[in-house]
Amino acid sequence: MAHVDPDFTLKLVETPEELAAAQRLRYRVFVEELGGGGALVDHAARLEKDRFDPFFDHLVLIDNALECDPIDRVVGVYRLLRDDKAAEIGQFYSEDEYDLSVLKNSGRKLLELGRSCLLPAYRGGSAMFHLWNGLAAYVFEHEIEILFGVASFHGTDVEALKQPLSLLHHRHLAPEDLRARAQSAHYQSMNLVDEGEIDRRKAMLEVPALIKAYLRLGGFVGDGAYVDNAFNTTDVCLIMDTERLNAKQKAIYTKGLQS
Repeated sequence: MAHVDPDFTLKLVETPEELAAAQRLRYRVFVEELGGGGALVDHAARLEKDRFDPFFDHLVLIDNALECDPIDRVVGVYRLLRDDKAAEIGQFYSEDEYDLSVLKNSGRKLLELGRSCLLPAYRGGSAMFHLWNGLAAYVFEHEIEILFGVASFHGTDVEALKQPLSLLHHRHLAPEDLRARAQSAHYQSMNLVDEGEIDRRKAMLEVPALIKAYLRLGGFVGDGAYVDNAFNTTDVCLIMDTERLNAKQKAIYTKGLQS
């Protein structure tokens, strides 16, 4: 349960202990809550981790008001990978799922977002606003032009998700110059229902809050979904071009709001 008056600190991970705290939060959300898994998940220590972690910057939101072990005070996390760091690994995390050639060949500065999560008690409040402000500052500092990453629907039953997936395909498909495509070997079409047959209100209610937040900012989705059985999710690729952001929201990514 969130403290009545959270005492937030937002920072980039600097120590192994802070990284473990981020991985603990990810375990609580992605493994315990959502039923996910992975080759490097440490169930004994309750840490969700993978081989990409050392290359990412980890933005963490800490609630200092919680009276608990410091490893459990991280209540929000974002994982950030710049293109220069991806070059060191040889790929972006999401390249296992999506062909990112159109983005990588654009000549623009890229930032991959991932593992975004909050503890349930902090969802729908100010915590996400703090994380977004931290992300905005990071984008400005590193002169990022395109943000992208996979975002997930819970579950792997595509039939159950056909309405919201089709809505995203028909209404929010990225323009061709930004249209990453699910890798051919596991391409799952999102064009499952004719646009005229979509119950738009019901379909949008089924779209996860994080995806809706990106769409409100002017974000797009790539072509095709990826069914991730290991994580018990159906993933879409979200893409945001800072030059195309809705004018109303664009101020979030300008120097004027960085203090």
